Amino acid sequence: MDTTPRARAGSDYHEDRSKHQPEAIPVKSQHMIGNDGVRSGEEQGSEGVPTVAAFDFDGTITRGGSTVRFLVWVRGYFPVAFALLRNLPRLLYAMVAGGTAADRAKEALFNQLLRGLTVDQLQRAGVAFAEHHLRRQLRPEVVDRLDWHRRQGHHVVLVSASLEYYVEPAGAMLAVDGVLGTRLVVDGSGNLTGRIDGKNCRGAEKYARVVGWLRQNGLAGTGVQQPLLWAYGNSRGDLWLLNAADRAFDTGRLGRFGRLRHFPRLRTATRQRHGVPVARGSA
Repeated sequence: MDTTPRARAGSDYHEDRSKHQPEAIPVKSQHMIGNDGVRSGEEQGSEGVPTVAAFDFDGTITRGGSTVRFLVWVRGYFPVAFALLRNLPRLLYAMVAGGTAADRAKEALFNQLLRGLTVDQLQRAGVAFAEHHLRRQLRPEVVDRLDWHRRQGHHVVLVSASLEYYVEPAGAMLAVDGVLGTRLVVDGSGNLTGRIDGKNCRGAEKYARVVGWLRQNGLAGTGVQQPLLWAYGNSRGDLWLLNAADRAFDTGRLGRFGRLRHFPRLRTATRQRHGVPVARGSA
C-alpha cells in the first residue's frame, strides 16, 4: 500500500479509475490576510509537527449542494424531478430531522436514479461533472486558503458526504492529497445497487474517515507525532470534525444564524492592490 502523503484517498477502490483522470483546473492564488495572522509564507503550528487541513466540499469549497446537480447531470432533469416529488415527504422530514433520516432519504434517491448504472458510467460522468461544477460554483476565497495550506507543505484532504465519483476528480483538479466521500455498493457485475456502501460520510463518520486516512498515510498512530488538524465546514454535518480539530473555521454564509456560529468565520471581501484583487478575511 502506498503510504506517501500524496496517496489518493480512493486508492482502496476495487475499480480502476486511471483511464478517467481529469486535467487540473488552474486556480488563481491570492493572499489570505486574517485576524488570526495567517499570511502567505507564514507557517502555523510547532516546528516539525505535521499539519493536516480537512475541507468540506458542498458549501465550503463550492457554493451550495452538489448531489441533486450530479443526479441531473447523470439522469436528466425530468427523472430527477419525478424522484424528488415521489420522495417529497421523506425529504421534507429529512431536512428537519437530519441524521439517519437524511441518510435514508439520500439513499432512496440513489436507489431510484442510479441503480443499474455501471461503475464506468459514473466514473466518466463524475469527471465531467466535477470540472463543470468547479468552474461554475468554486469559492475562490476558500480555495485560496486551501492553496495557502499547500504552499506551507501541509497535507490537504477533502471530506464530504457527496459521492466520491465526482468529489475525487474534483480533489485531483484542486491538487489535494486525499479525498474522502460517500461510496456506493457495486455488485459482482460492476453495476450500482443504489445502496450506500458503509455510512454516509457526515457527522462522526467524517471524523472517523479523516482519522483512518491519517493512519493509512503514516500521519497518526502509535509512535507517531500527532498532526495539527485544521478543519473547514459550513453545516451541522461538519460539527463533529470541527469540534475535534485544533483549528476550526466556519465557511458558511449564515454568520450568527448558522449552525457553526461559535467557530471563527472565514470571510472575505475583495479589494484592489496595484490592479490585482486581494482577498481579505477574518478567521
